[in-house]
Amino acid sequence: MTEDTDITLPRPPVVSIRHARKDDLAEINEMIGLLAAHQGDASEMTPDKLRRDLFGPIPWITVLVAEGDEQLLGYAILVPLYRAAEARRGMDLHHLFVRDGHRGNGIGQHLISRARDVARQAGCDYLSVSATTGNFAAHRFYEQMEFKPRPVTGMRFLQALA
Repeated sequence: MTEDTDITLPRPPVVSIRHARKDDLAEINEMIGLLAAHQGDASEMTPDKLRRDLFGPIPWITVLVAEGDEQLLGYAILVPLYRAAEARRGMDLHHLFVRDGHRGNGIGQHLISRARDVARQAGCDYLSVSATTGNFAAHRFYEQMEFKPRPVTGMRFLQALA
């Protein structure tokens, strides 16, 4: 006979998804830096640039945050898109990030769900996201979230405006 023992496993934190506030800027900036480093890039983002883009005279982005354990656990950045020939509004899920130690608990799924709601409320017909060619884990995740892969065609050109 074996004796029953209670094993207490750590529970994921209770998480709420909400729009970013001004007092979130430092933590969002930190997470943007973590995502950039993960992708082998350096971030040029600052809290002041985030303030400009989120709360300035012409808000440019929407940021959703996942809050739990008295800190931000993740974020999503949304940027509007437009297909003029089709008269369709869209929203690009420009960034999706969840901190190490909190992945696999559904936070990314909740951020995407809320991003869909925000896009619908803005009158969008679609939500778009991209992932680097070799990031197969992201590809599987987005396909699991019912995104359909689409080929990228053509060239994108850039001109600096100084």
